Amino acid sequence: MTALALTLTIVTLVLAGAMAGFFYAYSMSVMWALDAADPKAAIASMQSINIVVRNAIFFPAFFGTPVVALVAAGLWWKQGAGQVALLLALAAIVYLAGTFLITIVANVPMNEALAIATIPADPEQARTLWQHYSGPWTMWNHVRTLASFVSLLLVGWALYAAGQA
Repeated sequence: MTALALTLTIVTLVLAGAMAGFFYAYSMSVMWALDAADPKAAIASMQSINIVVRNAIFFPAFFGTPVVALVAAGLWWKQGAGQVALLLALAAIVYLAGTFLITIVANVPMNEALAIATIPADPEQARTLWQHYSGPWTMWNHVRTLASFVSLLLVGWALYAAGQA
């Protein structure tokens, strides 16, 4: 095994783990906390979160996970380690379908709609707005969390298979 293929596989593991932890934290704490808060505060907080999450720390992990996984898969494939390559390619596919695509088609449009929403002065209107956002957003985030963990598991399995090769 080459050092580069192994290094990229470890980097993929770290990136996939970071994303799984990121989405898990939202599903198991952030959204629960916002749901427990005053809806006006929850809306304002999520609007702020959706601005600051676009940063130089989040982007490499979010966009880089499948790219690094596929590059590592290609290197393993060239070395004749087909099982390792397949596991990494599957990790990238699961991530792309269950994390990246869901983010683009579900969570981002909801975030964009919330971003332009004016926080209602009426508490019941604010509660309704938040509930219509939070429930679907969290459900799709659970899907992203599961997909990220499956991707992480596949990368871990690829590392194990690389060690056995």
